[in-house]
Amino acid sequence: MVEIELDGQKVEVAEGSMVMHAADKAGTYIPHFCYHKKLSIAANCRMCLVDVEKAPKPMPACATPVTQGMIVRTKTPKAIKAQQSVMEFLLINHPLDCPICDQGGECQLQDLAVGYGGSTSRYQEEKRVVFHKDVGPLISMEEMSRCIHCTRCVRFGQEVAGVMELGMIHRGEHSEITTVLNDTVDSELSGNMIDICPVGALTSKPFRYSARTWELGRRKSVSPHDSTGANLIVQVKNNKVMRVVPFENDAINECWIADRDRFSYEALNSDQRLTQPMLKQGGEWKTVDWQTALEYVATGLRQISADHGAASLGLLASPHSTLEELALAGKLVRGLGSENIDYRLRHAEFAAATGKAQWLGTTIASLSTLQQVLVVGSNLRKDHPLFAQRIRQATRKGGRVQVLNDQASDWAMSIANEVVAPAANWVGMLAGIAAAIGAETGAMPPVAGTADEAATRIAKALLSGERKAILLGNAAAHHAKASSLLALATWIAGQAGATVGYLTEAANTVGAQLVGAVPGANGQNAGEMLAGGLKAVVLLNTEPQFDAANGRAALAGLNKAQMVVTLSPFKANLDISDVLLPIAPFTETSGTFVNAEGHVQSFHAVVKPLGETRPGWKVLRVLGNLLGLPGFDYESSQDVLSKLAITQAGVAKVATDLLSNSTANGAIDTAPAAGTPAVASIYQLDGIVRRAASLQMTADGRAGNGFSGVSGSVEVQQEETVA
Repeated sequence: MVEIELDGQKVEVAEGSMVMHAADKAGTYIPHFCYHKKLSIAANCRMCLVDVEKAPKPMPACATPVTQGMIVRTKTPKAIKAQQSVMEFLLINHPLDCPICDQGGECQLQDLAVGYGGSTSRYQEEKRVVFHKDVGPLISMEEMSRCIHCTRCVRFGQEVAGVMELGMIHRGEHSEITTVLNDTVDSELSGNMIDICPVGALTSKPFRYSARTWELGRRKSVSPHDSTGANLIVQVKNNKVMRVVPFENDAINECWIADRDRFSYEALNSDQRLTQPMLKQGGEWKTVDWQTALEYVATGLRQISADHGAASLGLLASPHSTLEELALAGKLVRGLGSENIDYRLRHAEFAAATGKAQWLGTTIASLSTLQQVLVVGSNLRKDHPLFAQRIRQATRKGGRVQVLNDQASDWAMSIANEVVAPAANWVGMLAGIAAAIGAETGAMPPVAGTADEAATRIAKALLSGERKAILLGNAAAHHAKASSLLALATWIAGQAGATVGYLTEAANTVGAQLVGAVPGANGQNAGEMLAGGLKAVVLLNTEPQFDAANGRAALAGLNKAQMVVTLSPFKANLDISDVLLPIAPFTETSGTFVNAEGHVQSFHAVVKPLGETRPGWKVLRVLGNLLGLPGFDYESSQDVLSKLAITQAGVAKVATDLLSNSTANGAIDTAPAAGTPAVASIYQLDGIVRRAASLQMTADGRAGNGFSGVSGSVEVQQEETVA
């Protein structure tokens, strides 16, 4: 540690730290633009000039290393005059458009100009003008004359997103930030450039000119998409979600969010929202009141149960539903005497319920420090953008990534060894890695395998280093021989001293397992239910045509049912449903998600439900009451959560004995598997992102339309159905 004196205060910081780091630790604010704690030092803006004793001129705090006994003053006339001079230079060419700037009210330059800027300018020449750029549907670069060349966006692309999509060309007053080749910005993390831009040069294209920052209410929430559980600030005006930005949480999402977390809110305000209960009568949809709709459902479930038995009833749930909704869904189905409930619509293998949840196997934060990692069956960058960002940081520190997947993908990071093989052969490939490890350590592999050159390289990599993990992706979880993949990965991890775990697909994949949203003894799994094994089906927040392993087959199977009830925030499943019940999305209800590492995160509604929409847990509770089932007397979602004994005492983490990646069946089958694992593309993961217009206009959105064997987008499908 090094001790320095900062404004008369003694501060200890690690050797190699900068003066800015010491100021942060001491709670002293030094004005700056180009410095960002998550990015490399650039020292472009010079706004952080401070007075260092014995230095002949002011020094940039962000790029001046501390030395023992250094004396730094941030408020002397020398420092302030230097900062004022820098501000004068920054404002020379800056347009005087604060009243119409979309960044007004949350602009660092505007804030600091009040304290360090002059009341008049000595610059009399014409200001420079930079031509605007069109970089896609998410980021607006219409006002690049505002850019102060801090290069935060450039460094973010290189260091965090892993793709240098923006760069600076030319020199001096001709310098400008651009995509160089007039390309679009297509990174799945691109929206973070908007947050870190200290001026109004990069702004949100969907939000542009929608509201002023001081008009917005700010409420905390949690992302309902992938298993990171990113913390959000949802900004609201007139009971409408206007914008979503990150809430900093170093243990989970740091200060970043993925674009689908940021821009998916557009779907919440779309014309595809379901705002009133609807019944299909004579082939036409009729709007009805809640009492009529719920009594129709209750009567139908009773009648079908009486005619065909309770085993003819079932419920298919989305793992993007809240913990409370999934818990009450399971209680409702089992209260009716059925064990037919499942969230695993994309799975090909259905292991028996163990009462425990498969999880990441380590903490999210630890991904940034891995020295060796093997990822099986995942396009990591698109499936889990924030996990990929963590592992990208590990590679920048020397970590090595090994990949086994069915296609080569650009992960925007250094890959040490990549094996591309059909999914049918993955078990055999892992058996080869196990054989190579056995040859190195002398251990007996659990099954015979052939250690080729690629397997040997991966085995040697996994046996080196200290912090190691084997991560099974969405394709591995949905694989026809998922249990064999897990058994082999577990053995390899045990020999290599690594953790093993699932990246897990959705916001509540872990939570769905914890509350038993899987079939019990003699219950039908999702595959059997979708094949037409039920007479009455309840669809909770899911669209089988997009969410099932085979969308067309799922529709055909559900068409065999006498009654299909859809609980959704959107006009979904119109062609197969008999009843539509509008339930609230995550912004309009309170609830809980459990992320991949077992972190339990509750959130509140940020706006009132739209129209006649009701929280999903409340709809299920009332339905339970109408059916005369015991134990449906909850007053709030917190009341539902309090009855679920899943957390450690006083800690918002799942109890460790409820998280397990052990396999119930130890048998390993190395024969080639049938079929290809079903994996949703980045902007087809759930109903909300599927209806976010700007996300669907991106390169990834256009490439992903038509998942699960259904051509066309959600909007097109619904228009055709209604017509």
